Amino acid sequence: MSTPGRPKGEYRSAQHEGVLVSASAGASLPARDSAPGEGETWPADAVEVGRVLGAWGVKGGIKVKPFAADPQALFSSRRWYLRPPETVLPQGSRASRPLPPLLRVVQAREHGDGVVATVQDIADRDAAQALAGARVFVPRTSFPTPDEDEFYWVDLIGLAVSNRAGVELGTVTGLIETGPHCVLRVQGAGADAPERLIPFVAAYVDAVDLPGRRIAVDWDPEY
Repeated sequence: MSTPGRPKGEYRSAQHEGVLVSASAGASLPARDSAPGEGETWPADAVEVGRVLGAWGVKGGIKVKPFAADPQALFSSRRWYLRPPETVLPQGSRASRPLPPLLRVVQAREHGDGVVATVQDIADRDAAQALAGARVFVPRTSFPTPDEDEFYWVDLIGLAVSNRAGVELGTVTGLIETGPHCVLRVQGAGADAPERLIPFVAAYVDAVDLPGRRIAVDWDPEY
């Protein structure tokens, strides 16, 4: 078990959404990444890390809005898996061509508040614009390893929370970024159980046990 630092970020998965809260310079893509075979399946640990905003430039580049102030997960893999937008876009807002399930990234870098990338098989602006709205996923296993006292938000979601007296307070359902620190959203069991908001700071969080799927806190159930 390790004592908590500031969570490194919450990324979206099929069930959960979030934002990476730390900021730093961009990183290069890995030098090597095995090319996917034709029968490659959707990664079991796929996490949503961004959304395609549309075309960038005239030679097939795309711009992606990352769900992170520090979009290192986008740079951690040369394979970006795509899913359609959660809501149907207005008719005529995107091309009728089918959405490719996978993008093979040639180059990616930070640009303003987003990430711009060139990918294989997308050679012109129209093809790039047709990807607008697509959700971008990468395998969780490709994420950069956080420091000992850092945690990805997606790894905290679903963990059981108990206090020093052994009282079960609930399960982490999400996190809130408040500026100075993050706050755990902990939902108790039962339809009428309250939601508790516990600051994710050392004053209240004693330990985070990722293998054990548990967070120990100094928190009174009546707070």
